[in-house]
Amino acid sequence: MVARPCTPANMLGSNMDRDPAAADQANAHFQDVLRQRASAILLDRVNAIAGNTVAILPYSGVEPLDSDYCNRVGQLLTQLLTIAVRTGRLDARGGFVADLHRVVVERLLPTEQLFTFAFLNERTALAELAPDDAIGASTEAWPHTTQLVRRASFDLLAAYTGRVQIEPSEAAIIDKLTTLYSRPLFDAVLAKEVERARRFGYSISLILFDVDRLSTINQEHGYGVGDKILERLGILIRQYFRHNDWVARHSEDSIVVLLSSTDAEHASSLAERVRATVEERLGFKDHRSDGAVQVTLSAAVINVEVAVGDVIDPERLLADAEAALDRAKQQGRNRVERVDGYSGIVLRTGTPAPNR
Repeated sequence: MVARPCTPANMLGSNMDRDPAAADQANAHFQDVLRQRASAILLDRVNAIAGNTVAILPYSGVEPLDSDYCNRVGQLLTQLLTIAVRTGRLDARGGFVADLHRVVVERLLPTEQLFTFAFLNERTALAELAPDDAIGASTEAWPHTTQLVRRASFDLLAAYTGRVQIEPSEAAIIDKLTTLYSRPLFDAVLAKEVERARRFGYSISLILFDVDRLSTINQEHGYGVGDKILERLGILIRQYFRHNDWVARHSEDSIVVLLSSTDAEHASSLAERVRATVEERLGFKDHRSDGAVQVTLSAAVINVEVAVGDVIDPERLLADAEAALDRAKQQGRNRVERVDGYSGIVLRTGTPAPNR
């Protein structure tokens, strides 16, 4: 049976012209029916809308975006759009908005690309609604349908922007002092990089740098001096690593680097070069005593060859690096401790790697 077109005129007929109250009632009822029907269609086709949006999305940004990640973003955008269509509003503090924010922060998805994603998602949603007999493109309700979806898309982006104000993504991503990535972001990246290594099988190197005797420097020369050392160290270390390597502040006086598909010798060489450069360049002069103060680093390098199906615990990997760093400190500081291998039990899932 063909659905009756959804319009105010069909609901109360000519009485609308003679009774303004009836017209308002009809319009409110019309909007409610329109919202319920449109949201039901969108909810039923979440997977199709997300998939079609991803198919036309340009993959670019700080890190190349894989299809699994894009599908997660597409699913969240479609679910949020459906909620906005159904209810006419979105709460910036709501669960789906918070989920979208976490996914965006996870891969540093640029705001411009997220908004492009939302625009494409809106177009794809309208394409799914267009064939409907009651509110689709061939009905009188279509202008109202398009307006509803476009307003919902605007509400979605407004809610996301509100979420960023509540929980600024920059604070979640970047450590203000060193301008490197933050520890929470690094933890999320490490877990996902270890999972990718399990799927595809490649090497991972983890480097942990720690400023020697930073607490003593702070006590003797002031915390402003210690902060300046960390600030300069962040700038210096970033120069030694590739754009796709992850360099983050690990703790108060340490910095961690994650490298994938890098051989152990190269990772160890990089750590040694950073150590030597810090020893040469980061020292300073104490103006009170006119004496030179040397700044040095201790470092740990953990190299792991991950085979397809190997399950590596990211926390254990970090613990290995911290233990190796402690050994470097105990053996005199200003040195690099290298470990080839992983101290935990390597579980083998037997999952074959998918096509790259």
